Amino acid sequence: MADIEKLSKAEAIKQQSRQLRGNLARDLADTTAPFDNDGYSLLKFHGIYQGYDRDSATERKQRGDDKLWQFMVRVRIPGGRLTARQYLALDELADRYANGSLRITTRQSIQFHGVVKSGLKRAIGEINEALLTTLAACGDVVRTVTTVPAPIRDPVHQRLDEDARRLSVHLLPKTGAYHEIWLDGERVTLEQETPDPLYGERYLPRKFKVGLAVPEDNTIDVLTNDLAIVALFEADRLTGYNFLLGGGHGMTHNKPETYQRLATAVAFIDPDDLLDAAAAVVRLHRDWGDRGNRRHARLKYVIAEQGETWTRERLSADLGKPLEPCRPMPDFQVPDHLGWHEQGDGRLYLGLPVASGRIVDNGHSRLRTALREIVGRFGADPILMPSQDVILSNIAPADRSAIAALLQANKARVAEDLLPIERWALACPALPTCGLALTEAERVRDDIVGAIAAQLKRWGLENLRLSVRITGCPNGCARPYNGDIGIVGRVPGFYSLYVGGDFAGTRLNGLIAERLDIGGIADTLDPLFAMFTEARLPDEGFGDFCHRLGRDRLAQTLAGTMKRVA
Repeated sequence: MADIEKLSKAEAIKQQSRQLRGNLARDLADTTAPFDNDGYSLLKFHGIYQGYDRDSATERKQRGDDKLWQFMVRVRIPGGRLTARQYLALDELADRYANGSLRITTRQSIQFHGVVKSGLKRAIGEINEALLTTLAACGDVVRTVTTVPAPIRDPVHQRLDEDARRLSVHLLPKTGAYHEIWLDGERVTLEQETPDPLYGERYLPRKFKVGLAVPEDNTIDVLTNDLAIVALFEADRLTGYNFLLGGGHGMTHNKPETYQRLATAVAFIDPDDLLDAAAAVVRLHRDWGDRGNRRHARLKYVIAEQGETWTRERLSADLGKPLEPCRPMPDFQVPDHLGWHEQGDGRLYLGLPVASGRIVDNGHSRLRTALREIVGRFGADPILMPSQDVILSNIAPADRSAIAALLQANKARVAEDLLPIERWALACPALPTCGLALTEAERVRDDIVGAIAAQLKRWGLENLRLSVRITGCPNGCARPYNGDIGIVGRVPGFYSLYVGGDFAGTRLNGLIAERLDIGGIADTLDPLFAMFTEARLPDEGFGDFCHRLGRDRLAQTLAGTMKRVA
């Protein structure tokens, strides 16, 4: 098993935390000071990140003032499914405790930014009053389980929805610390609290992500998960699940021992074994993950170094039954859920674009107002999409025109208003709220996408469907490494450029340029677009084209316009 003698500091904090309690309750009472380093680590398990406003940090330091400390609070929402009442409750919290916006994450959750310490406990209490939780939305545990967002009323989609909820509950930490600290629950003594039956005293070596998809809809980029579950159906009958393990996008610049990876096929799981098998994978990570080096602690390194056969044997031993390899499955597809669609029960659903997932009223549109009115008046149940967009489900056909008019009155963009590059662009929050960001992402998304769109138009490619993912650092929150184009923060104001992934999310892209500014990104892509126009195969995507050409050919094409990758 993994070396348990050499532990990182984070491991000691978890082990000594009394099942995630630490001194959080004590330090929460002092609203004038931030949590200490131990508290910072433990807060994540409760769905909270402590940070500060990086825009004002330098000026405040020069004045001798402390940093403007604030918190990000993330809600755990399996499959992104919310009731109308829950959404309206979260919308109210955005003004009362946060910065007036709700942000949809690429894992179908809601984040609040700008929460101050004095409002932290009340905010979490009200989230729980809406029958939601922030527990395990972050931290070294199984986080929010993602699945296909489409609310289609058939046995396939119903099973996916149910399985995502069952997995979320089954893999949730059992500690009573969350209710004690945030909800004034009954306190227990150290003797009464036993180690978590799944996670133990130290929980997992690093975060753990689970995604559930079908080949016909890989909207969630299932292969980027630690545990990628692909449900296999014959017509409406579930035959079982392919378990693919070891996906993960986080890496560190200039450290080749860290790398991005897609999940690889390990085992086929019978329908009745889903929960037990998922827990077995979690235990595999718990027992074999690297607890001495957090940069080497994700499950992907275990799978890459030990291999799929070894992994299948370990899972078989855990479950007490032999597991067979994954079964063949069709190629992945990524349908477009924006716009109006039939649900299959006589009702409609509407997919609405949300730029960078930020639901807010601003000078361009009143999207937040429009969503609040639609959800409130028509009882539409929102579903958060892994593309950072939102679906409004359960809409009566008779309400369609009224909803369209309401969106128009609030100047909210709809699918028909977008170019494909705008439709499929993702961006992480980055500055000023993320402590890991090296440069901008969300705030320059429109500039980057607009510059690329101008080059596409030059070559008559404005209607080309391609995925663009932008992150402010190499940790990969917007899944940049398997898109057609990945743009990753390198240093302040500059980015690394990746191309060659595929739209279906089954292939990693490759680095072709570094230290490009926003204009340099579009200029570097321009000769590739020109060559793509001339030499593409019928129905070939841009990422597929770049992959077919290969890195050497791309470098030759870009010679003189970019710094060649060594």
